[in-house]
Amino acid sequence: MRKNNTKILGLALTLALLLSPRIAGAQGMPVYDNTNFLSLGKQLIESAKQTAELLKMVDELNAVREKIEKVNNAVKQYQAVRDITRNNEQLFQMVRDDLREILNSPYIHGDEVETISNAFNGIMEHSLGQLDFMGQVLSSDFLNMSDAERLEILEAQRADSQAMVADIQMKKRRYDRIISFRKMQALIKDRKPNY
Repeated sequence: MRKNNTKILGLALTLALLLSPRIAGAQGMPVYDNTNFLSLGKQLIESAKQTAELLKMVDELNAVREKIEKVNNAVKQYQAVRDITRNNEQLFQMVRDDLREILNSPYIHGDEVETISNAFNGIMEHSLGQLDFMGQVLSSDFLNMSDAERLEILEAQRADSQAMVADIQMKKRRYDRIISFRKMQALIKDRKPNY
């Protein structure tokens, strides 16, 4: 017990020397102001709260960014589907009108009708297959595609549909030239000489 009392007394003297401003000031030891320590603690707590709020805000902004990207991808998919549909409508109308015009021309021979019809029908069958595939891409969940992958496929389909429209236009120009050439040949052949 005497040993414990001696330790407690020694500890008390040490604390008294350390905490006494008069004695500590005489020996050159710094004097600590508890108010500064408390204000520093309060500032650290406030800073931690602000950091937590900033982290929440960053998470919310990331969620908003992801939603915007999803909407943007959905809009791009919608635009691609709209363009593909418009290209196919234009394709159907061109095939219907242009094919009728070409086949009704008196300058197209009977043996060419099947070849011309097959050329136009091949493009139409490819277009219908493309529309079926596009429907599967948009509605089927078994493909497990992300929006970006789906958009990439739709962009390729859009380019393909534009290429088909250009192909039909090229075929139409080629047959128009053939018809024009044959018409000119017929005019030259039927012309009466003036000598």
